[in-house]
Amino acid sequence: MKQLILKQKQIIFFIIAGGLSAIIEIGTFKLFSVYLPKFFSWEYSLYGIKYPLSNIFSTGCGIITNYFLSIWFVFERGKHSKKKEFAYFILVSLVSTFISLIVFQILYHFVFRDVIDLGFFVFSQEMTSKIVAILLVSILNYSIKKKVIFNG
Repeated sequence: MKQLILKQKQIIFFIIAGGLSAIIEIGTFKLFSVYLPKFFSWEYSLYGIKYPLSNIFSTGCGIITNYFLSIWFVFERGKHSKKKEFAYFILVSLVSTFISLIVFQILYHFVFRDVIDLGFFVFSQEMTSKIVAILLVSILNYSIKKKVIFNG
């Protein structure tokens, strides 16, 4: 078991870093989705897009958190300079954000139509969509970040 853990250390740390980043992203999404509509009424639906600013701002918080956790705990520095590494990280994250926004909209409009009541906690339609979108995009992120950005 110890050998398996040591062999998969990077994946385990990626999951932990991703989990912490997801907590930041989901927490800030909850805050933004509650408070931004008070200032921007169109935040509920901008041309059919639900919570666009909340999604973008919370994803940005998650990306920055994930970058620092990735360079501190998950990946070793690759062959790129720090500036290029950060630029590639942001580029991959922006593409991932776009994919995440699309996945969120599909899930919100077509998949999660009701709240999920676990008895002790209730997941709203938007929170369930956000969580599932994060999980799906995380798989893509790990592969690209490992092979392209931190490929030292």
